Amino acid sequence: MLCHGNPLTRSGLFGRRGFLMAGAAGGLGLSLPDLLMRQAAAEMKQYDFIKARAKSVIHVFLPGGLAQQESFDPKPYSPLEYRGELGTTKTNTGEVVCNSIPKLAQQADKYCVIRSMTHGEAAHERGTHNMFTGYKPSPALQYPSFGAVVSHEYGPRDNMPAYICIPNIPNEFAGTGYLPSSYGGFALGADPARDDFQVRDLNLAGGVDAERFVRRKAALEQINQRFVSTTSADNVGAMNTFYERAYDLLDTPAAKEAFDLSKEDPKMRDRYGRNQAGARMLMARRLVEAGSRLVTLTYGGWDMHTDLTGGMQRLMPALDQGLSVLLEDLSERGMLDETLVMVTSEFGRTPKINSDAGRDHWPKVFSVMLAGGGIKGGMIHGASDATATEPELDPVSPADLASTMYHLLGIVSDKELMAPGGRPIEIVDGGKVIQKIIS
Repeated sequence: MLCHGNPLTRSGLFGRRGFLMAGAAGGLGLSLPDLLMRQAAAEMKQYDFIKARAKSVIHVFLPGGLAQQESFDPKPYSPLEYRGELGTTKTNTGEVVCNSIPKLAQQADKYCVIRSMTHGEAAHERGTHNMFTGYKPSPALQYPSFGAVVSHEYGPRDNMPAYICIPNIPNEFAGTGYLPSSYGGFALGADPARDDFQVRDLNLAGGVDAERFVRRKAALEQINQRFVSTTSADNVGAMNTFYERAYDLLDTPAAKEAFDLSKEDPKMRDRYGRNQAGARMLMARRLVEAGSRLVTLTYGGWDMHTDLTGGMQRLMPALDQGLSVLLEDLSERGMLDETLVMVTSEFGRTPKINSDAGRDHWPKVFSVMLAGGGIKGGMIHGASDATATEPELDPVSPADLASTMYHLLGIVSDKELMAPGGRPIEIVDGGKVIQKIIS
């Protein structure tokens, strides 16, 4: 219908003589609805196949706003009130990072640091929304998180939940947005660093053996089938999906065992660190190894308006150890090439130390770290200016970061998903894949 010379498209269906043309179309055996359907089909987006470089993602989110100056983007030549009290150390690739991450400095050949992340949201909630969805917040629509989109596009693998959160769903923006609730994250419900750690609802109730479990499952399936057939409510369908996936998990020993840290070599647990950061990193590795597609974990509270130096000295050593061992462990197991590790925060901190020896919110420029899954190791992308005030080179938006992550997973970032009311919404709107950091 869009061929050159076609009299039905020369001046447009609804342009000049539109009604006459519609009538002529009817005389040719095509009704107006037929024409509209064909026109819509011609204009429908076509998506090229993207070969996935990454099979899984481990998203390490540091809530509160990690100071870029005291981590991946120190400013050693700026005045003291800008550079802060912590010094620097050289990486194994010859770059300079803050001396708060000496172990990560020796793994720099495995990761890329983006020093030019930027957005305009200085409030925690809005910044967090950006870094979990790739979208600016909107009062008109709730956008799905990365994990929900990946779950929607790929579904479970090896009976493992596609999207898992450690230890819990971290915030309201880590949910499904406009997607059905069935694509929500599976939360552990407890901190794996605890001595009495046990995943919520992953064991049979007392007195229920395997035979009784099978009978209960069959009875519930009959009830659910009748109930779901009488309603189209999203939460009802989602609950039925949750039950089915829970049963699959309980019926699969290997999948269930992935959640059991006691099965891990004690030496490996010591290596990661028997603390929150270490236990969560180790659990994330076990879960992607077992088949989960995207694992989100949180650690610490980085909103350091006061005593920034003391706060970094308290929280950073465990993160430095756990994250550096995660990269080593994935590499030693041959998993790093197919596992994307992404370390983000909602924004950075102000260029200048405040009167309380802390830094305040600063979304204009901050840093994120990416490793594995098709990312070039041993490189710095972009740059902030001399005082970490603004991007100086190659600014990167949350949409760009999200598009790059999806690209590495083999997902077309501008693919349209259907929101309520039959509204097509792009997975990411306007983001560009950061080709320079892809190997």
